[in-house]
Amino acid sequence: MLDDLKLISETDKSNMLDIVEKFPEQIKTSFDIKNSPILGSYLKIDNIIISGMGASSISGDIIQRLFLDRIDIPIFVNRQYTLPKWANKNTLLISQSYSGNTEETLNTFKYGYQKRCKIIGISSDGRLQELCEKSEIPFIKIPAGIPPRTATGYMLFSTIFAMKKIGVIKSDINSEIEETILVINDLKNHIKKEIPEDENISKQLAKKIFNTIPQIYGFEFYTPIAKRWCTQFNENSKIICRYDEVPECNHNDIVGWSLNPEVSKNFTCILFRDSENESIYISKRLNFMKKLFEEVSANVIEININGKKRLAKMLYAMHLGDFTSIYLSILRGIDPTPVDAITELKNELAKI
Repeated sequence: MLDDLKLISETDKSNMLDIVEKFPEQIKTSFDIKNSPILGSYLKIDNIIISGMGASSISGDIIQRLFLDRIDIPIFVNRQYTLPKWANKNTLLISQSYSGNTEETLNTFKYGYQKRCKIIGISSDGRLQELCEKSEIPFIKIPAGIPPRTATGYMLFSTIFAMKKIGVIKSDINSEIEETILVINDLKNHIKKEIPEDENISKQLAKKIFNTIPQIYGFEFYTPIAKRWCTQFNENSKIICRYDEVPECNHNDIVGWSLNPEVSKNFTCILFRDSENESIYISKRLNFMKKLFEEVSANVIEININGKKRLAKMLYAMHLGDFTSIYLSILRGIDPTPVDAITELKNELAKI
């Protein structure tokens, strides 16, 4: 079924597979921000808030974990209508909304402006662009016309390059980005729709997950990637999905699996594995979880990561999950692009 290109085209009506395949091009396009005249160095930044919702905030999660032990100031990802009370003139607020019209992001932008935060806006258009231009606030315009969840490359790398340009990121990141492009291009060439199922790990994963509920486990910098897999299964595959983090889940979640066989047999448990970055404690925990899940769940899948540096590893795993979620939607005979429930909710909120 997943090797039938005609069927794929008929199901994936908006060609999301083709859009996702161009992820490396988004990275290259975002390089332009390095030479943008709108950004300069700020004298004092005590903390960073990355504010956004849904697909516009996952880049914040990735950046938070990517630089957790590499920059000297905290990064906080905000998914609310308001900002923390501690936000002030020494806070760098990065307001992200792909459409530029996300109401929560616009609200926090206004709070940030009132608190005199140092603000950078990122969107493809919309009210956010208008507010930035009206208030003479630095604004990064990214290409429009694709579903927000497929624009993560634009959001992520525009933010990284902006942070580098204003001096928040002091280390050299060029080699990491170059490796990431190479790794993602190589992966893409092995999982794109033209590659048959018996050679395509992403199609194989989708087939194994089909008719089960995925439960995804990340650790350390793979936690936001586990979340990304989950939200992509939600939006693209239109299925219920959950994610959790090791070691925290070992203090609660694993008990639920131990004596609940009538429910657990409906799940596929997915574990990210990285022998180069697993401490002996994490490896022991993951091995224990694998054994437990093999006894009680429908399937256990270990995702072995390619790449040498952290950014390449994270985005290798993310890219693999993006393709898998779309192939799963095709197996279910569902167009991955529409998100009718979200559209319906936004229409209801517009009546307030």
